[in-house]
Amino acid sequence: MLLLAGIAGLCALAGAGQQAVGAVLVQRFAATPAAAPAARPPVSVLKPLCGVEPLTGLALESFFLLNYPDYELIFGVQDAADPVLEVLATLRARYPGRAVRLVVDPTQYGTNRKVSNLINMQRAARHEILVISDADIHVPPYFLDRVVAALEGEGVGLVTSLYTALPGTPALATALGADQINHSFLPGALLARRLGRRDCLGVTMALTKTVLAEVGGLLAVANNLADDQVLGRLVVARGYRLELAQLVPATTVPEANFEALFRHELRWARTIRALVPAAYAASVLQISLLWAALAVLFSAGEPWSWGLLVLVLVARVLAARRIDAALRLPPSGGPWLFLLRDSLSTLIYIASFTGSQVDWRGQMMQADAGKLR
Repeated sequence: MLLLAGIAGLCALAGAGQQAVGAVLVQRFAATPAAAPAARPPVSVLKPLCGVEPLTGLALESFFLLNYPDYELIFGVQDAADPVLEVLATLRARYPGRAVRLVVDPTQYGTNRKVSNLINMQRAARHEILVISDADIHVPPYFLDRVVAALEGEGVGLVTSLYTALPGTPALATALGADQINHSFLPGALLARRLGRRDCLGVTMALTKTVLAEVGGLLAVANNLADDQVLGRLVVARGYRLELAQLVPATTVPEANFEALFRHELRWARTIRALVPAAYAASVLQISLLWAALAVLFSAGEPWSWGLLVLVLVARVLAARRIDAALRLPPSGGPWLFLLRDSLSTLIYIASFTGSQVDWRGQMMQADAGKLR
């Protein structure tokens, strides 16, 4: 048991170290100067919509306020009775000078309804540069400048972006969801990139029509749950680079109860497990407080194990504070929040190995390995 306690203690320290390194990477990314684009060509922004969530109006409005000379907004829904159309109508009336096009088309091309929506929308896009962005993303006015600047890089075929969390409710579940994005996903994504992974994150996907046609168009990912990851792999397989835009927009965390949050994060977990099984299996080290608690259990409460638990908890809080300061986020909750967060992460990690089906907006889909077709 002492041997097990020692192994658990080493894993706890490894997890705390990983979180510290991730926080440093976030800090460096935030401090990196952003380049201005050499040119500002016209851009078509595609926004697939489905339903209304907390802060939907604010998220969509941020795209009406972009400081870019020539861009069009293309919104798409598959249901003419979708309540999000009322939100969109209000924004169009508020900003009558903005170039906006709406596509209402229920045509389905594969199992992924979002991709089918995008296929229907793409026909309305007039410009060569396409920027695909989720409906719940909040962006700063310079969003397109940063994306276009990244797309100008030598050999770049696809641009994506990191993102932080914007709580949509004051509920505890929402705070835990935001903590996962800000203090686990974000530093983890930068660490994975430093180790050589090139993940495409669906909040932002910018590429040209020419490159999209080369990889088979959006039809090539119409049957993939992780359409963003597969699109990134297709572009990289053609010899292009996948680049990060030098900005960090925010995504709304709408889940106000633990059931909804559990379903959402289980979908993420099973999808990642299908895409990168080895890396996902190793990600259990990120749950540093789990390992510290196991060290206490296996050592029968030896003083050193309690000291380790306190040390790991303090390290976790300090890493989070560093990320919050770098990205100018509101300070995260106290140590108790991280204890709850790692408890929930443990449950989700275990549940991710009990099946491969996921719930995506009420539609049951199969997590797949994202094989290139």
